[in-house]
Amino acid sequence: MDIATQRELARLLADLRRSGRQQSGLDPRLLPSDPATAYRVAALVEEELGWSVIGWKIAAAKEEMQKALRTDSPIYGRVFAPLIKPSPATFERARLASPIPEVEYEAKLAADLPPRKRPYTVEEVGDAVASLHPGIEMAECRFIHDSAFPPLPAILADGAGSGTIVYGPAIEGWRTRDIAGQPVTLACNGTVRRTGTAAAALDHPLVPLTWLANELSRTGIGLKAGQMVSTGTLTGMLAPKPGETFVADFGPFGSVTVVVT
Repeated sequence: MDIATQRELARLLADLRRSGRQQSGLDPRLLPSDPATAYRVAALVEEELGWSVIGWKIAAAKEEMQKALRTDSPIYGRVFAPLIKPSPATFERARLASPIPEVEYEAKLAADLPPRKRPYTVEEVGDAVASLHPGIEMAECRFIHDSAFPPLPAILADGAGSGTIVYGPAIEGWRTRDIAGQPVTLACNGTVRRTGTAAAALDHPLVPLTWLANELSRTGIGLKAGQMVSTGTLTGMLAPKPGETFVADFGPFGSVTVVVT
C-alpha cells in the first residue's frame, strides 16, 4: 500500500470521524495490508484532522478478546480532544458511530514516557501514573457492523474504535489497593448486564499500559504527561439503545454514569 493510498484512506476516515458518519464496508484497494501499515494510516488520520491527542485506548489485552477482535496481540488507538469527559455524561445515540460502553480503568499520566531503546518496566510506568480512575469508554467505529464489515487492519486505521472516555474521581491510594481483584459491574437502567475484574480481563491496568508505553516507544511516538489511557474493557461489549442509562460500579472505587438519549 503506497503512501498515496494510505493518505486517501486517512482522508476518508478523518472525514467520517469529523462528520460523525459511518459507511458500510471498505474498498479492498484501501484495506491496509498489515497492522503496521494500518497504524501508519492512523497517524495520518491525526494529521488530517489536526486534533490534539489527549489520550489513548487499549483493547484485546488477553487472548479471549484477541480472538473476538481477530488479532494476536493487544491493539491501540488515539483519543482526540475534547473526547474525555467527567461523569456523569450524556450522549445522543444518533450522533455516535455504533457506540459500545466499555467499563475500564483510566490511567492519567504525570510524566512523559518518551521513545527509548530500553523497554519500560511495569514499575517505571506505574511511577509515571498520576492517578487511576473508574471509567467507561464509549467506543465507536466508522464502519457499520454489517455483512460488509472490513477486516481488522481497517479498524486499526480507524483508531481501534476509539471514542469518548468518561471518568470518575481518582481512586485514593490505588497503588496499595486490590485493583486487580475488585469486582465491577455494568448496569443498564438498573439491571446488571455485565460483570468482570481486571484480573480476568487484563491482569492489572498497569500491564496493558506498559505494553502501550513500549509499543509507542518502539514506533517513535511515546506517551505524554497529562494524557489519559483507557486500559481495556473489563466487561466485554454491549450495544446501547436510546433511553438507556449505564452505570459502571467499581464498588469502593466509585462509579461512572453514562446516559444515552
